[in-house]
Amino acid sequence: MELAKLLDIHPGVTAVIGGGGKTTLLRTLGEELAERNRVLLCTTTKIFPFPGLPCAMTAEELNSLRREHRLLCAGISVPGTGKLTAPPAAMAELAAWFDYVLVEADGSAQRPFKAHAPHEPVIPAESTQVICVVGASGFGRPVTESAHRPELYARLAGVSVEDAVTPETEAAVLQAEGLHHRIYVNQVETRQDLAAAEALAALLDCPVLAGSLHRREYFICS
Repeated sequence: MELAKLLDIHPGVTAVIGGGGKTTLLRTLGEELAERNRVLLCTTTKIFPFPGLPCAMTAEELNSLRREHRLLCAGISVPGTGKLTAPPAAMAELAAWFDYVLVEADGSAQRPFKAHAPHEPVIPAESTQVICVVGASGFGRPVTESAHRPELYARLAGVSVEDAVTPETEAAVLQAEGLHHRIYVNQVETRQDLAAAEALAALLDCPVLAGSLHRREYFICS
């Protein structure tokens, strides 16, 4: 089954938060959905442009490219960084132009886990679903190595920054923040990784999907 169906991605705006593969998840979902729909990939924070995809950096480019391509990204260039910030059009307008708008709504400094500061995540008001990505590669590693904003993460979990992240630790942070509708556990490459994802799912009351984006293998945990 396609990942978009497993995650129940429906038309409109979907926000993706967390760590451990958000950008790859957007690209994977975008390529699936664009086979039959018009799809936009964008951010409310900062991301690098998606390699090989047309990218609109102005309202004029966006209006032109959306008529020519089923899948594209959009964002205003951030000088000196090579990154893009929010698109050059209002989210409500984007939702009217595209069947699906997939939004990366926070950053994680390439860490598999994430705790959110008060100003994060930047979830569009138009979003109908928030998917939180968790990186299985961080289980068993100290909070200070595997979590973005480790001090905040440790405080929410009730542990030390030197303690190893466990499914219980991650569940405590996810429940304390309460930002998601469903969880996708990425980087599941071994039986041990899958066991950790299943243990996490058993502690949560939302749908949890696990898998490996680069292998395109997925497992329903709850």
